Amino acid sequence: MVNGGQSLAAASKILGIADQTLNDWVKAEREGRVGGAGSRPVNPEQMEIARLRAKLARVKMERDMLGNATAHFAKERG
Repeated sequence: MVNGGQSLAAASKILGIADQTLNDWVKAEREGRVGGAGSRPVNPEQMEIARLRAKLARVKMERDMLGNATAHFAKERG
C-alpha cells in the first residue's frame, strides 16, 4: 500500500496497526530484511507436500489416540 503511493498514516489506519510498526516493516522491506512467508517463492508442488505432511501428522495422531483408547478399554474389560 505504502509502496503503491498511499501515505503511511492512511495505510496504518486501514490495516489497524501503529504507524511506527508499518514504518518499521516498510524500512525492513526497502533494506531487504523482510522474512516470513513471502521471503522465498513456493511452487504448487511444495505447497502440496506441506499440506500432505500436515495431514499425515494429523492422521498419525488420530491413529495413536485410537490405539491408546482401545488399549485402555481392553484393560477395563480384562
